[in-house]
Parts: sequence; structure tokens; C-alpha cells
Amino acid sequence: MPAMTRRMAVASAFAALCTGSLAAAQAPKIARVRGTIEGVNGSVLNVKQRDGAMVKVKLADNAPVRTVVKQSIADVKQGAFVGITAMPQPDGTQKAVEIHIFPEAMRGTGEGYRPWDLMPHSSMTNATVDSEVAVNDGQKLVLKYKDGEQTFIVPPDAAVVAFAAASTADLKPGAKVFVAAAKKLPDGTLEAPNITVGRNGVDPPM
Repeated sequence: MPAMTRRMAVASAFAALCTGSLAAAQAPKIARVRGTIEGVNGSVLNVKQRDGAMVKVKLADNAPVRTVVKQSIADVKQGAFVGITAMPQPDGTQKAVEIHIFPEAMRGTGEGYRPWDLMPHSSMTNATVDSEVAVNDGQKLVLKYKDGEQTFIVPPDAAVVAFAAASTADLKPGAKVFVAAAKKLPDGTLEAPNITVGRNGVDPPM
């Protein structure tokens, strides 16, 4: 390869590397928030996270505010779109820790299977209930999503909740909140595209 061509190739590779690094640096950082509201200042919440750290959470313009209401496994119907946080079992099934029933308007939200950070090795699956049968140690659910399926054993002590509408009036000191994907702003504030708040003694279990 001629020297000039080699220099051009190296320069192009370096430019591509710099462009990729710059794009990565400019990509918004995402954080998950689980905690208790300590104070409210307009659209900014002071939240004490479960590790004791304090963060400022700013609601994005027109951010939906949701709550959760207690349900039972009997409310998890075939064809429903749900999210299940679970732990892996030796036989390849998942043991459900909690189930979140989505309203029809939220069908498809975050569909699929992914690692989750509620506890070590936990996962989250958002999918449609394909089948359900009673088993000795609870209920067995099969969830199907676009790229596959997962089988869950739901023990009697698994938390089951449904999402419901709430308002900013519910965002008050002492309330538990959850934000799945807050964007980190340059000043360290976390911008929430939506937020789930506990109400009437039922807290977001996510």
C-alpha cells in the first residue's frame, strides 16, 4: 500500500473512532430510581434512594404519573399484557417475585426479556400471558413475546399489582416512587419521562 494511501486509511480510521467515541459521550445516560420523596419543589422531587443517596428528579413536561393497585393472581388473565420480575430456577423456569398488569393502552411497553436490577440475577419479562395452569407450588404462567417465551412459577406470596392513573398531587413527601429510565442531565438532576408513585398503602414493587 502506498504511503499516502496508508496515511489516508489511518486518518479515516482515527476519524471514525473519534466520531464513535463522541457519539457515545453524547448519548444520554439513563438511571433507574427507587426511593422515597423527601421534598417537592414544583416539578422537582428530592428522592432518597434505597441505598440512602439523595437525588433530584425533575418531571419532564407532561410526564404521565401512575400508581399501582393491589391485585391477585386471579386477575392475571390469559391474553393480558404483564411484566414479571423473576429469579431463575435450576429447571429453567423463572420464579415470579412480582407481577405488574398493564392496562390495554400500555400493551407492548418494553416487550421482551432482559436482566433487571431489583436484586442480583433478577430479570424482567414484559409479554402476553399465553397460558396458565395451577401447580402444586402456585400457578404456572407461560408468557410469549416477539422473540420467544418464558415459563414462570408464581408462588402464593408473589406481589401482584395493576397500573392505574395518578396525578402530581400524589407526589408528596413520604410517598414511594419508581422511575424506570430517568435521563441524567448535565447538572446531575434526573429527568423522569414518567413516574410511578405508591398510594393507599400500596407501593411500586419494581
